Amino acid sequence: MLSKNQMKLLRSLQRKKERQQERLFVVEGGKPVAELLASGWPLHSLYLSEDFAAAHADLLQDWPVTLCSADELAAAGSLVSNRDALAIARMPDETSLSAPEPGEWVLALDRINDPGNLGTLLRIADWYGIRRVVCSPDTVELYNPKVISASMGSFLRVSVHYQPLTDWLTALPAGCQVLGAYLAGESVHALAALEAGGVLLMGSEAHGIAPELAARVTRKITIPAFGAAESLNVAVATAIICDNLRRSSN
Repeated sequence: MLSKNQMKLLRSLQRKKERQQERLFVVEGGKPVAELLASGWPLHSLYLSEDFAAAHADLLQDWPVTLCSADELAAAGSLVSNRDALAIARMPDETSLSAPEPGEWVLALDRINDPGNLGTLLRIADWYGIRRVVCSPDTVELYNPKVISASMGSFLRVSVHYQPLTDWLTALPAGCQVLGAYLAGESVHALAALEAGGVLLMGSEAHGIAPELAARVTRKITIPAFGAAESLNVAVATAIICDNLRRSSN
């Protein structure tokens, strides 16, 4: 059963200020928490149903566990329905991001404000084997509960960094290609000669890539339109481009 202090902490971590102050964040739902346990990520505490605790007893180690009802789990988190598990995890130390390794793609995100979009972008990166993502400082926070939920566990496998993109792109070694997604550019369907590895830079649907980053883009690319839609959601566009990048570099 949840104590008042436990409930107070869980609810406080729905707010960015408290998350940053405590260096803690919440992971909700049976599947994401099971993946969290299997990953070895450092934890603060676990709040589990009896059935979930019994099914995953081999992964619980010595983490503090509180058994809860489904009603308590739902009241403590942000999900409408959560009958299985909730975890408080520790934030890792922040690190800077080095340049892409030979053959590696890094996803760069400029001003992605919607948490659902960022979480989905992490799933897309995970699906296409992109292990590192760099975000502009004004991109939504990784540990927002909606980002964690939308990532469906991919935040465990994709390393996310926040730093000024202009500085990072400027510091890339000569010859490192930076593909920027624009409404006008080279068709992603014609990238057969593309060398493997580099940076894929994506801007928000509302604002696109910031003008000050344009000088760092070595190749402007676009997804050809065959209808009248004004634009694509950034996560959808990223998936289409990543698929073409993987096919063109194989």
